[in-house]
Amino acid sequence: MQHTAELSVSTKKRTQLLAITRQVEDLAAQNGWRDGVLTVFIPHTTAGITINENADPDVARDMEWFSNELVPQHSHFRHTEGNSDAHIKASLHGSSVQVIVRDGRLWLGTWQGIYFCEFDGPRQRKVYLSFSS
Repeated sequence: MQHTAELSVSTKKRTQLLAITRQVEDLAAQNGWRDGVLTVFIPHTTAGITINENADPDVARDMEWFSNELVPQHSHFRHTEGNSDAHIKASLHGSSVQVIVRDGRLWLGTWQGIYFCEFDGPRQRKVYLSFSS
């Protein structure tokens, strides 16, 4: 059986990795999702999602910095909105991740967390969750 839910996130910077693991876990618990697979999907073309280390906040800061170094904002991009770098970064990170849910908990590694990746902020964004048991 499949169930869905939605989160809202608010970003504060143009490039920001925002930890959303707790919000995802809380929503899964509120919905009584016990054992199955959770898909976390980002319905935006200038944002992404990733799973990475969640213990040291410097990892997220390093990833923000490196994303901007790898694909800087550039006046040579042809897209007139000026956010081609954000579209490229979003494609590199991807728009969904899957996590096993076991006994009502996200079955992540010891140091892992889920990050919403903002590349064209600050903005109000949506995160869609789909749980299959």
